[in-house]
Amino acid sequence: MKADIQTIEAKTAGSVDLADHIFGLEPRADILHRVVQWQLNKRQAGTHQAKTRGEINRTGKKYGNQKGGGGARHGSRRSGIFIGGGKAFGPRSRSHETDLPKKVRALGLRHALSAKVKSSELIILDKTEVAEAKTKALKAAFVKLGLDNALIIDGAEVNKGFAAAARNIPHIDVLPVQGINVYDVLRHKKLVLTKAAVEALEARFK
Repeated sequence: MKADIQTIEAKTAGSVDLADHIFGLEPRADILHRVVQWQLNKRQAGTHQAKTRGEINRTGKKYGNQKGGGGARHGSRRSGIFIGGGKAFGPRSRSHETDLPKKVRALGLRHALSAKVKSSELIILDKTEVAEAKTKALKAAFVKLGLDNALIIDGAEVNKGFAAAARNIPHIDVLPVQGINVYDVLRHKKLVLTKAAVEALEARFK
C-alpha cells in the first residue's frame, strides 16, 4: 500500500510503499492484549514485601495466663491478628515477568502498526531534522501536522536537536527504531515514522 510522506513543515514529499505483511494486517485484540500484558508485567519492580511473623522482632513468650483471663489463649504477640504482628499472606519480593514467545511479540508489533494504519493514525515523515532546535518552533510545526499526542520513531539514531526540542512538549515521545514497542504505539493517538524507521522495520520483518 502507498502512504504519503510529509516534511516537518507539513508539506508533501512524495510517497512510500508500505509492506502489507507489516502494515496491512487485520489487527487482533487478543494478540495486542497479550503483548501489552507481557510488557507491563516485565516492567514491574516486584520489590514489595511484608514481614511474616517469623521476621517480627517481638517476644514469643506467652503473655497471659492459660485460664482466668476471660479471653483467647494467645501464645505470641507476633501473630498476624495483633497490631504490629506479622502478615499472614503478604506480598513477597518476586519477579512478575511472564513468558511470551518471540514470534508472538513480533506479531504483536506488526498488528499494532497495522492498527494505526487502519485507523488513519500513521504519519510518515521524510526526516526529523529542524532548522532551529527550539521547543517553540517544533511545537508550531507539530500544530501544522496535527500532533498533540504522538510517538515519533526515528532511524537507528535520533536527531539530537530534534529530541532535545521535543523533550519538553507534553504527550510527545521520541524513540529510535530499536525502542519501538506495542504499549507505546497503542497509548499514543498518533504514530509518526520517518522514512529511515520504515526501512528499518521492513528490514527487521523481512
